[in-house]
Amino acid sequence: MIKLRLKRFGKKREASFRLVATNSTSRRDGRPLEELGFYNPRTKETRLDTEAIRVRLGQGAQPTDTVRTLLEKGGLIEKTTRPAETVGKLKQAAARDAAAAAAVKEAAAASKAEAEAAAAAAAEAASSEAAAEPAAAEA
Repeated sequence: MIKLRLKRFGKKREASFRLVATNSTSRRDGRPLEELGFYNPRTKETRLDTEAIRVRLGQGAQPTDTVRTLLEKGGLIEKTTRPAETVGKLKQAAARDAAAAAAVKEAAAASKAEAEAAAAAAAEAASSEAAAEPAAAEA
């Protein structure tokens, strides 16, 4: 299977990448079948050979996720939502809903505890007033 992937080159800590078509089993920096473009992540400079990329995609070449993003930004392919993204977003939404429900339940429990504490304080105040009245009557 032919893959469209990035091939690293440049100095240490100053990497640049070439967009290449290569066999999926070959090494990352191995000899490519064809060089299709250039990407510099530091300056965000991108140069793409659009005709050659369209030919390779027409032959069934599969881009990696990073290359797919570059091609979407370059307007060569339509932006698609992959199934993994959809599942991840659904899981995140479910987690947010569960957290919100837990927060509501916790707030309800806290308000119930406050109400019980206020009732207990009122009952204690009433009993202390009742105890204070007979002592005042004796004096």
